Amino acid sequence: MKHVIRGLAAGVLTAGLVLSAATAAVAQTVVGVSWSNFQEERWKTDEAAMKAELERLGATYISADAQSSNEKQIADIEGLIARGATALIILAQDASAIVPGIEKAKAEGIPVVGYDRLIEVPDVFYLTFDNKEVGRIQAREVLKAQPKGNYVFIKGSSADPNADFLHSGQLEVLDAAIKAGDIKVVGEQYTDGWLPENAQKNMEQILTANDNKVDAVVASNDGTAGGVVAALTAQGMEGLPVSGQDGDHAALNRVAKGLQTVSVWKDARELGKAAAAIAVELGSGTMANKVAGATKWSGGPKGVTMDAIFLTPVPITSENLGLVIDAGWVGKDVACQGVEAAKAPAACK
Repeated sequence: MKHVIRGLAAGVLTAGLVLSAATAAVAQTVVGVSWSNFQEERWKTDEAAMKAELERLGATYISADAQSSNEKQIADIEGLIARGATALIILAQDASAIVPGIEKAKAEGIPVVGYDRLIEVPDVFYLTFDNKEVGRIQAREVLKAQPKGNYVFIKGSSADPNADFLHSGQLEVLDAAIKAGDIKVVGEQYTDGWLPENAQKNMEQILTANDNKVDAVVASNDGTAGGVVAALTAQGMEGLPVSGQDGDHAALNRVAKGLQTVSVWKDARELGKAAAAIAVELGSGTMANKVAGATKWSGGPKGVTMDAIFLTPVPITSENLGLVIDAGWVGKDVACQGVEAAKAPAACK
């Protein structure tokens, strides 16, 4: 009996030591986050979720804002490493330009989570939403609203692989109608830096080139959609079908007003929380292929095999606007601000 008790005691002690070691490893984890451009509304939501999860887990958060500069982002990564980061979450400004920073982290043995945007480098963990499906959703909703006519594609940044993932998803849905002649593509432009002002300029030029004969716009995110709507409004063309993504508050208000057809909601709270948890696991010594939910993926332009997790996006239109309000993503007062009572969707009544 004494042997059994001693065995149980030893087992409990061993389990306690393992638990203590794991707790200590988490407590020593410093997660450095490199933001490409923290001025965008979207990333503040992501950050809040990351901070909350890291605090819950007992890890430390530090960050830097590259302010849309490739050079600064590389310097930021080096700075985060110097400040003691044991794991990195990187929202890349430019997927190619960021590589020297990634190699620096790898040389220091610091795991990297490529956040939302693909960084196609071996051993980088890729966490994002299913961007091809985002593109499919955008195209489906615009096609539903405008099955025929002159279409414009306002794409994302050419430096961001996500822009092409989105566009490939859009084309999967629209290709048949394009080949049948029901849809004519009269304009297609990348948007430098995903900046709304660049999207607006591109849209203005396309409208001028086509004498305003445009029937629908597939814009790749809410920022570019905002630029598109501004260009359309200046020509008295507001209300044309326009897509977006991210669930930005301004975009959801445009959906309520009938100025934007869809914003594909990628709940940044879930993405931020997941990134924090993955970074802590990797920073505590867990192998990437042992992270819960991870799959092997090689769908990038270079075909690099990566460990990845893809979350599921949700289309938000005037018909289901209440979903984001009920989820606490946006207040009804914000989503429905300025909406005419006679034209208000059900969520605003």
